[in-house]
Amino acid sequence: MGRIGSWGLLLCLLALGGTDLRAQDSVDVAQLRVLEADITTFYQQRQIERIAAMLDEDFVITFEDGSTYSKTGYISYNAMPSVKVAEAESLDIKVRLHGNTAILTGVYHERGEDKGKPYDLRDRFTDVWLKKDGKWRLIASHYAVPVKP
Repeated sequence: MGRIGSWGLLLCLLALGGTDLRAQDSVDVAQLRVLEADITTFYQQRQIERIAAMLDEDFVITFEDGSTYSKTGYISYNAMPSVKVAEAESLDIKVRLHGNTAILTGVYHERGEDKGKPYDLRDRFTDVWLKKDGKWRLIASHYAVPVKP
């Protein structure tokens, strides 16, 4: 095969490989959207063990007030009986893939009671997921209150 034919074959193989990557990206994006919805539902329903199973051992979360928690601290925080979540939802989610790392951004809304007092939160969030051993794990979360105009 001539030099031009070899380059043509190589380009065809790369194009086919790119098709497989795009298909895998679509599968990953769909999985991540489901995982994001699941973790929100598990939080609302106080399914602590299910949340823990989704978090990487190195997980860290930063809340609106600047406080941070590790995986253990976050699990303890979720187990506090004083907080009763009536509604939790993640909206307008954007997924960006970078190899085995995914960055999800969106809008988070939560309504409920804390120590008997009602609250209604509307935040922006960034979640970072890492694919390890074929499974997506949440490794970092950051929540921020949007600036009002």
